[in-house]
Formats: sequence, C-alpha cells, structure tokens
Amino acid sequence: MKFTFHVKSKTRLDIFLRSELTRAVSASYKKSSAIVMSNSKIRRMIVADTVSVDGVHIRRPAYVLLRGQVVYVEFDKEKFFFEKQTDDIAFELTAADVLYEDNDLIAVNKPAFFPTEETIVGSEKRDCLHAAIVRYLWAKMPTLRNPPYVGIIHRLDRETSGAILFTKNRAANAAIHKMFEKHTVQKIYCAVCAISNRASYARELHGFETNSEFFIENHIGRISPKSARAKWGELSAVSGGLYAHTDFKVLERGIIAGIPVVKIEARPLTGRTHQIRVHLASIGLPILGDVLYGAPEYKRTMLHAERLTFLHPISGNTMTVSASPSDEFLQ
Repeated sequence: MKFTFHVKSKTRLDIFLRSELTRAVSASYKKSSAIVMSNSKIRRMIVADTVSVDGVHIRRPAYVLLRGQVVYVEFDKEKFFFEKQTDDIAFELTAADVLYEDNDLIAVNKPAFFPTEETIVGSEKRDCLHAAIVRYLWAKMPTLRNPPYVGIIHRLDRETSGAILFTKNRAANAAIHKMFEKHTVQKIYCAVCAISNRASYARELHGFETNSEFFIENHIGRISPKSARAKWGELSAVSGGLYAHTDFKVLERGIIAGIPVVKIEARPLTGRTHQIRVHLASIGLPILGDVLYGAPEYKRTMLHAERLTFLHPISGNTMTVSASPSDEFLQ
C-alpha cells in the first residue's frame, strides 16, 4: 500500500505518521478498532527506509516536518502487523533448580529458551527467570503482602543455560555489582563449537589438542545497524570497541549430528556482550547452533554457564556455585 500525506503544521515525523497512518489504514480496513499503531512500530518503519519527504528518504523518526511538505509512505501491512512469536519454554522454578540460597543471594540453574528478564512481544509480557524466582520465593512465604525483592545482577542470553546469580536483599547489591563491574567474579562456561573451514589457520596457531590452552584479546562492539538484529564483532577502540579478553581450554573433540565439534572451556576476564560467542567465531569455532555468528543450525546455542566464584557480599566468604552441563555437551 502507498500513502501520500500533506503536512499542515510543524511536527515530528513519527508523531505525524502515527496519527495519519492510523486514520488512513483504519479507513482501508473499514474498522478503526482493528488498528494499533505503536510508537515503536512507527519508528522501526521509518528506520527501515520506507518513508520519504518531498522525494527524499528520511530514516530519522525525530525529523521535523514543516507545513506544505509531502510525506510518502510504502506501507506493508503484513510486515507491520506481524508479531513475532517466541519459542520460550514454560518454566516454574523448583528447589531442584536452586544452586545456592541464603538471606542475601539466590543462584539458580537457568534453562535454555527462557529469558533472564522481562521483555514484551507485541502487547504481551514474556515470562522470564526473574519472575519465576519471585514466584518461587513468594510461594515459600505466602503471608507476604507484596512480592519479595529479587535483584538482577547479570544476565545470560535466552538460549544459554547454567548458573546465574540474583540478590534477595538490596544491601547486597552494591558489593555484587562492583564485583561484576571490576570483573573479580570468576566465570567458567562450557561451549560446544562447530569446527569450520576457517578454523584451519587458527589450529596451526593454537593446536586445539585436548587440554591445550589459548586466549583471545581484542576490542569488540556492536557492528550491526540499530535497525537490524544486534550483532557484535571486532571493533577498534577508536570506533567505540571495548577491550575483551577470554581464556580458553580444549576439553575434547567429537561429532554431533554429523558435525565435527570441539568442547571448549571459556573463562571470560571481561564482560562484553556476546564476548565468548564473538571470540570463538573469530577463529572459526562458532558455537554450535549460533547461526548469528556463522554456526550450523542446531536445536539450541550450545553455551552453558558452568561455574561462578565470588566473595559473598555480606560475609566475605569465597563462594562457588556450579551447574553441570547436560549430556548433550559431550562427556
């Protein structure tokens, strides 16, 4: 569908389109109740380069329109009204999933395909691990009038399983946050990586023999446009990349679904977004199932948070919480 709108007074492009498109598209459907034009969808449509003003493509939602200008819109109703459905699992936390708990902290074994914190798909709030922990703690203390406090300290990607830590007491937050910011929390991950053709040159450098160790350090940052799926990669410090260092150890080789793989232990010394995924993909060992970084498709991204070691924020004792990876991570 193509629409042409004439601007009658000074206004922002996104505000103008939300009003005009709601009216125009509703008229085409002949029932206004069927149309919902959210601000986020309007902004995404503009960024996707479907709008022009006086014949010039505009990709800035805050662009200021002036009286007399003409706005042209290429409107794809199928894309605009499509709501992506997730394949999140249904999950309720039980005592068997709790790795450690005291008055200040709770560490749990996060399942794959379950987000750490709440997000919204369409108009629906997605369930998440944070909410599941709140429900679990509230069920243990049903006399509470309000839901118990649970603080999010760090996050695991939706498909990543394993050990993750939350606070139960706001007094513990500052010390725990500082530990993660200073990277004094020791984290160990287990990854099953597909051996790609590009791994040949890296094998000559690092060996990739069982028990061999190597490290990768560089600067990484977001390399995809804001309008596209978020992807990180090597990016110079001048361009905004942040220093990232990961130590690796080769655990074993094997074959999964006919794909040659290697099981890797990863110890990130910094905490950059997608750090382990980016570093392994950069040497031709993308994590199996991590299609975004060039791996073959699989039932999940084969990354598991196996261990966290840190100082307890209240007692000062050294704590280690562990979650063994499932059998699908080889033996």
